[in-house]
Amino acid sequence: MSGKSGPSDRSWLPPRASQPRALASLRERLRDTFWFTPTVGLVCAFVLWWVLAEVDTKIVAHLKEEQAYEEIADLLAFAQDTRLIVTTISAAMMTFIGVVFSISLVAVQMASGQLTPRVVRIFVRSRITKLTLTVFLATFAFSLLVLTSYEGGASANPRRVTSVPLLQSTLTLGMVGLSLLLFIAFVSSTLRLMRVGPVVDHIAHESFRALERQPGGEPEEAPLEPETTRVMHRARAGVVRDVNVARLVRAARRRGVVLRLIPRIGDFMVPGMPVLAVHGGAAPPPYTLKYAVSVGVERTALRDPAFGLRQLSDIALRALSPAVNDPTTAVQCLDRMVQFLAVAVRLPLGPLHHRDRRGAVRLVQEVPGWSDLVDLAFEEIRGCAAGNPQVTRRLLAGLDDLLVLAAEERRQPLLRHRALLVEAVERTVPEAAERAFALYPDRQGIG
Repeated sequence: MSGKSGPSDRSWLPPRASQPRALASLRERLRDTFWFTPTVGLVCAFVLWWVLAEVDTKIVAHLKEEQAYEEIADLLAFAQDTRLIVTTISAAMMTFIGVVFSISLVAVQMASGQLTPRVVRIFVRSRITKLTLTVFLATFAFSLLVLTSYEGGASANPRRVTSVPLLQSTLTLGMVGLSLLLFIAFVSSTLRLMRVGPVVDHIAHESFRALERQPGGEPEEAPLEPETTRVMHRARAGVVRDVNVARLVRAARRRGVVLRLIPRIGDFMVPGMPVLAVHGGAAPPPYTLKYAVSVGVERTALRDPAFGLRQLSDIALRALSPAVNDPTTAVQCLDRMVQFLAVAVRLPLGPLHHRDRRGAVRLVQEVPGWSDLVDLAFEEIRGCAAGNPQVTRRLLAGLDDLLVLAAEERRQPLLRHRALLVEAVERTVPEAAERAFALYPDRQGIG
């Protein structure tokens, strides 16, 4: 595990939006669902219809008080004209919803087959996809509700009419216009995410945000007291997605102990496995540790910077497989890996020491070190790249660039991968001229 080296200034990282720590995990879970936003949209559509129906009723009541029956008759005529439009809208919106689903499923299938199944989460979490589906469903539901507000026709007696859906019909037309604009944006966004470049760029930005959320590691000031006991995992099996640091620090402070998180973010846990080691005393009560470690079905990038490298590596490996044979895609992934490591090389990546208000260490959390990140980025790709000069040239150029940025204590993993790559190319390529070509650093591969 690498110790602290390099400055802790993170000014080159993307700015972080201020967000309460306690709500981060809940927000992440909701973003991974596809039902929450449309459901909220349907509820809002019903509430909006109810409010506008009340306003329309008050408008008619006010006109009756003023005995403006001609104005009511005009409103009835307008409502009758818009009734056919609203009826058509309610029937057409289901067709639009079907089109949206069809485009989404085709895009997900193509991305999963050509890149990696892990990128499906990008489509599930896409804001424009959720917003488009939400507005379409809300427009459909709202138009059906508006149809229940019509009373008679244009020839109805203005003195007996209690409500005319004036505002409701107008808003329906506005929602149709918004739906058309969102449909254009949705198609454009989906086509963009079906290309490799935007996908790897999205993964890289997620990784940068996760890296910026992670506090800097620090060298251990003093060895921990002997381990006294361990806390076992009692929840369901799953991947460790997040840790409630504040809850664990409070529990450790009250007991006067230090807790050490055994699994890393991204590890798979099953019931009965040790999750926390207790140093210096008795374990905190079980209720104080409840929901302290969040597990889920799959990894997320919320607190897991290495997950982005894992996705990029998967895309590159599939591109280098004989069935696909797409080295250009692998080069694009290497571009983003080098970009990520160029930022990580300046950061302290030691174990995280979370402290209480008095400055005492209460929670120690292991995170991937510099060597771990370098191995994750280059180990598997290097094993598949020896026979492909485009990839070897780009990989060598990336290693050379990182060697320039790395401090002396962080150069060894880079030098090891460079030496292993050169050895692999020398074994694979017998001709000296081709070998020299494959071992020439080039940031574009072969241009």
